Amino acid sequence: MLPARPSRLRSPRSILLCYVSCILLCLCLALSAHAEKQVKLVLHWYPQAQFAGYYMAVEKGFYSSRGLDVQILPGGADIGPFDWLEQGKADFALGFLSTAIQRRNGGLDVVHVGQVVHDSALMLIAHKKSGIRSLADLAGTRIGVWGTDFQIQPRALFKQQNIRATIIQQAPSMDLFMRGGLDVVSAMWYNEYHTLMSYGLEQSEMTTFFFRDLGLNFPEDGLYCRRSAHMTPQTIDAMRKGTAEGWDYVFAHPDEALEHVLRVMKANKVRANRSHQRWMLARMRDIILTGGRKSTDLTLSEKAFGQASQVLLAGGFIRAILPYEDFIWQDHP
Repeated sequence: MLPARPSRLRSPRSILLCYVSCILLCLCLALSAHAEKQVKLVLHWYPQAQFAGYYMAVEKGFYSSRGLDVQILPGGADIGPFDWLEQGKADFALGFLSTAIQRRNGGLDVVHVGQVVHDSALMLIAHKKSGIRSLADLAGTRIGVWGTDFQIQPRALFKQQNIRATIIQQAPSMDLFMRGGLDVVSAMWYNEYHTLMSYGLEQSEMTTFFFRDLGLNFPEDGLYCRRSAHMTPQTIDAMRKGTAEGWDYVFAHPDEALEHVLRVMKANKVRANRSHQRWMLARMRDIILTGGRKSTDLTLSEKAFGQASQVLLAGGFIRAILPYEDFIWQDHP
């Protein structure tokens, strides 16, 4: 008689264990597939409505839905976003195109990811009662200029117009200008210009020089990373699309965005004024949705890049003009 063959039937316990193992394996694979990549974005100033799109992209899950866990790092007077990129403290940085071109020329392998602000909001302001009405009147005056990102356009203008003036390092406050310590002050249209109005200055009492009207319309807030950081196309695409969706949401829901920005400012112990932040948000719309744009467009114009590069070269800020294709992010750089 042949020996009985062992039964191939498994016990109920082994079947249950196998079933549970399969479920756990599927869960692990699902969690792995949807694990969020953690990245840090450093701003170039303290939390305010200027950065509403990024805060709302985090708040509404526009980054996380694309697989990114974005931590927003506030900037400040002592923080250089491109320095933080270089030091590895941040994966993405927000900065001006002119500064990015200059830093790239200086050896930092910074690459352009997305252009948020297309028109320059930088300006010079003088009291009209001072007699300053034209660029020629700037000669011999005391002009306040901020550091880093904000110096290139004023210095390029002064060189182009052969304006000899005393350049003074400007503090964030407008108090020195209001007390007569400065004849001319640097300002952002969405920020300090409105601050001066809140001090009691009427628009008719100010002489304003917008750099965008003086042949120096350099795009400002843009997203950058380092080429050597080896970002994947998926990460870059998620950062770009999440940012664009964040700003589009802000413009469609300005009141909600304003309230969230005020909460972020309070959490970061930044003094907030609702009226001022509302003005800032409206002006951000003006300089982001330019040229008839209906939605946020993160494309850097090759023409704008070329014009900025030419001015920087002529002003001695850079030694050579980089190819546009080498400066912007490519999926296969």
